[in-house]
Order: sequence, then structure tokens, then C-alpha cells
Amino acid sequence: MIDLNNLTVTFAGTPLFSEIGFKLTPGNRVGLIGKNGAGKSTLLKVIAGEQEYSGTLAIDKGTKIGFLKQDIEFINGRNLLEEAYLAFTEILKIESDLEKIHISLTEREDFESEAYHQLLHQMEELNHRWQVLGGVAYKGETEKILQGLGFKPTDFTKPTETFSGGWRMRIELAKLLLQQNDILLLDEPTNHLDIDSIIWFENFLKSYQGIVLLVSHDKMFLNNVTNRTIEISLGSIYDFKKSYSQYIEIRKELIEKQLQSQKNQEKQIKHTEQLIEKFRYKASKAAFAQSLIKKLDKVERIEVDVEDHSAMNLRFPLSDQPGKVIFTLENISKDYGEKKVLQNINLLIERGCKTAFVGQNGMGKTTLAKILVNEIRYQGKVELGHNVKIGYFAQNHSDNLNRENTLLQEMENVANDANRIKIRSILGSFLFSGDTVEKKVKVLSGGERNRLALAKLLLNPFNVLIMDEPTNHLDMISKSVLKEALLNFDGSLIVVSHDRDFLQGLVNKVYEFRDFKIKEYLGDIDYYLEQRNFDNFREVEKVNLTMENTKNSENPKKLDLKTQKKIKNQISKIEMQIAAIETEISKMDQELADNSEVVIKNPDFFKIYQDKKDKVVALMDLWTEMQSELE
Repeated sequence: MIDLNNLTVTFAGTPLFSEIGFKLTPGNRVGLIGKNGAGKSTLLKVIAGEQEYSGTLAIDKGTKIGFLKQDIEFINGRNLLEEAYLAFTEILKIESDLEKIHISLTEREDFESEAYHQLLHQMEELNHRWQVLGGVAYKGETEKILQGLGFKPTDFTKPTETFSGGWRMRIELAKLLLQQNDILLLDEPTNHLDIDSIIWFENFLKSYQGIVLLVSHDKMFLNNVTNRTIEISLGSIYDFKKSYSQYIEIRKELIEKQLQSQKNQEKQIKHTEQLIEKFRYKASKAAFAQSLIKKLDKVERIEVDVEDHSAMNLRFPLSDQPGKVIFTLENISKDYGEKKVLQNINLLIERGCKTAFVGQNGMGKTTLAKILVNEIRYQGKVELGHNVKIGYFAQNHSDNLNRENTLLQEMENVANDANRIKIRSILGSFLFSGDTVEKKVKVLSGGERNRLALAKLLLNPFNVLIMDEPTNHLDMISKSVLKEALLNFDGSLIVVSHDRDFLQGLVNKVYEFRDFKIKEYLGDIDYYLEQRNFDNFREVEKVNLTMENTKNSENPKKLDLKTQKKIKNQISKIEMQIAAIETEISKMDQELADNSEVVIKNPDFFKIYQDKKDKVVALMDLWTEMQSELE
């Protein structure tokens, strides 16, 4: 259980939120919502023990907390498996301690000493604890979870720095799943995830028995997962045991009722004040007037919940109009090593076109956007039209921000003499005013960094705007402001997005990426979905995923009876081998417990012992593979 009372967090003397409180119990799946900078990520950090606060926070003793942050920072040099194994902190610590003891035992010759026997006893206890924690099976379990999340065995030895943001998020999800935490704190977990990962994660959270507290601006994800909503607004919280959309309706109705009640009360107060004014100077009515005054003083005035309607002011600057044709692409192909992404793409994009790139992750949407801005190498030819000036909002825009700069310094770095005087005005229109501009980039929330990246775009005019997942991290109001600005932009637009609400009414042409190719749909996003006979992107991407899986499986045929019998016999033999080796391991455990001098008589004792354990793990993996083949 989590119990917060009178919790306050202050930055530079200003409260972010003040004296808030709530209780969470197992089974609560809470959507934590609010505007960018309201304090959602900060609240998660408080619960995780990473942020100072005043007030009280009580969490049951022994509770395990898993925290998925917006920004995932891996230490370079570890491969995928090594990073995933970090989920088993205690097991790794025991293995390290056992290794040190093993080295010490092999180097010592005082076999009869108390110190030597103490090491043997310590090793025995550590071995027992290692087994209790699942030391025998944790490596095999890690590989199963990683493969379930889409990683291939060939990925296991790849350095983590070679994986994209979406795949790094999956590594963190794997670690959270392996840890078996009691509380999950999830900060924007669906950013960079493709549809199959989102659906998998939704199903996992729905069946999760612990407490979930998640920050997200994905309405569908919130509605599918949460059973409670807590909004942070202007330092206060609003808490209802409803999903996001239900909460929004209840909140709206509540404010309407408050406004009506306040209006009726003000009418009654005004009438009472008129009576007081009428009778207070008449001797015969003075007592009556005094009673009205006392009654009025006791009236508890109805207050309406204050809503934060502040929003950024966004209008994209347009440079000189370009020629009729913006881009001409001829035979564009792109490979990442052995992985083919795009093949022989031919495309012509004309002035004024508002275009959406859609499709499952990994199909080449971001790759083509990067090709258009000449950020990566490719095969083929891209020709820019006359007078084309490009503005580019990258999906990984945070990588292009200097974390140690202040907001003002970050803007000044891309400004010129002509627009330098506009910097503070532009920052103000993005809700960065006063001393806020002296904040360092590293303390900004994900949504605030998005706003800063958008602000930098405004310093130099362009006539073609390319945006890759621009709504990631943005709150609902900021999404609406961005959409309105794009609708009013007179230039050409190319936007990569999975957000149907955002694209609806914004674009007039859709390109679907699939099977290394692109297909054109001459209409808006609703027309595209209608042509594909779907209601939303999820259905499109689920079908694409199913087709891809079917294609990759190469239409496997059902195994004949003879083959099934052969595999069953092999499984039985493996099971017998596992049982036999585990019996041998148990005997060695008992032998060591009964007579520690066995190590003296057999210097290779521990090597043989570990080899047997490794053999069991390998046989268990083989057993799993053969069971899958049989199924």
C-alpha cells in the first residue's frame, strides 16, 4: 500500500504541488494526468525515493518498486543480456561473492584452519540462497521474456547503445517483468513503442496484481488499462476511481454543477443584501436585518475548481514560397546491415501537401524522414525543389539538446543577429517566462523539452515542415495547440505519427509503409482507414503484424505422427537427463554439507558442480524449444 499525506514539493521556493494526499492499494491502476510541468514525473520520483519532499509517505515494508523513466540511460559496454540480468540484483551479488570465495579457496593451503572452514560454510549458505532466489533458471527465464518482447537470440550479444529508443524501452520492460515488483511507476511507457508492444503491455498491466501508477497522454492506452485517475492541476489533485474518459466527463459535469450552484448562491446572497439594506435603518425591522447579517456571515461560499487553461502560443514562420515540386525521390533504398527497410521507393511530393507517414514501427517511416533531411546515407536520388527550406522536428529531439544549457542558452545557440531579440518572446509564448528561462534543460520534463524543441523551430522560417512523432510527451492541450498551428501553416507538411486524433482533419494524403514499399492514399486519415476497412491504427497494425508473422513462419505444416512421436521421445530423454543431473547436484550439496574436506580431496569439485548446473540450464532451454516445436 502507498499512503501520502500533506505531501508538498517545492522548487526554488515555489510549490509544485502542495499538501496533496491519497492512498493506493493492490489492484489500483492509476492514470496520473495533468499539463506538462504540473509535477507528474516528480510525484513518481517522490514515491521511488528519488525526490525530496515534505509531508508523509508510507509504503509497506519490503515492498519492491519498479520505476520506468521517460529517459532511459544505459551504461555503454553492456550487451542486451547483461543489461537484462541487472533485474536480478541479489542473484548477481551472490554470484560475485561466490566467485571471490572460489578464487580464495583455490589460492589457500590452510585446509584445516577455522578461516578456511568458515569460507566453505559461507559458500554453502550463499549457494542455498542462490537456489532459493532462482539462480538455476534466471538466465533461461530472461531469454524467454526478451524473445517474447520481440528480441531475437542474435540480439542478445549486441551492445545496448546500438538499440533505438523503442527497443531500449522494451529492455526496461523486460527487467520490470523479471523483477516481479509490487509497485510499477511508469512514466510515458508507450512513447516509441509500436502497436504489438503496446498491446502486449496493456494485457500485462490488466492482469498485474500490484499497484500501477502511470503517466501517459495516450487516451486509448489510459482507457484500456486504468481503473482510477488522478489529475494534478495548479498544485492540487483530483482523484476519481474511473478511467480517463469517464473522469473527464465527471470532472466536466462537476464544474458545471459548481458553476450553477455558485450562480444560484450569488443570486440568493444579492437578494439577502438587498433586504438588509432595505430594513437595517428602520427601527421596527432592525432586529430582522441583524439576523440576516448574521445568517449571511455564516454562509460558506461555493468555490469552483480552478482549471489550468494556460497554453502555448504557436505559429510557424513561413519563408518564401517554394516551387511546385518539393521532393522528387528516385529508387530510394536503405539497409541497416542485413536488415532491409526500404526498397526502390519512387515518390513526388508537391507544394502545399499535408502528408502523413503511417505504419508499424520498423517499416521505414522515420528512416525516410531522415533521408529527406539528408541525415543518413541511402541508395538512390533525392532532389529538392526550388527554394525549399526545411524545418525538422526529430523523434529523438532530446539528443539534440544540451542538458547543461539553460533554456536561454539553448535558444541563443541557434539564433542569429536578426532574431536574437525575439528569444524571450518566443520562450514566453511556449510558457517559459521570467526566471524559468534560466532553468537547465536537464530538469525539464519530457513535454517541456518538446515545447523547447518546437520553440527552436520558430527562430528560422521554413516552407516545408517534417515532424517525427511530435506529440510524444505533449499534454492534451499542447497537442491541440500544435494541431491548430499546423492547420494554419501555409507551407508543406510531412508528419510521422500513430495518433489518429492528432492526424484527423490535419492531412490530405497518407502514405502507408509496409513490406519495404509505400502505398499512397489520396485522402485524409479517415479515408485511409475506410479504404483499409478499419476503425483505427491498432486494427491496421495488428493485421500487418499478423501478415508479417505468417510470412515469416513460411506456412508451417502440422507435424506428422511419426515426427511428433520422435520429438516426444527426445523430450522424455531430456527430462530424464535433467532429473539425473539434479540428483547429482543434490548429492554434491549434501556431500559438501557433511564433509567440507571433500574440496581438498577433489580440487575440481566446484568446477564440476558449476558445469552440472550449466548443463541443467541448457537442457531446460532445449526442452522449451522442443515443446514449442511440438505445439
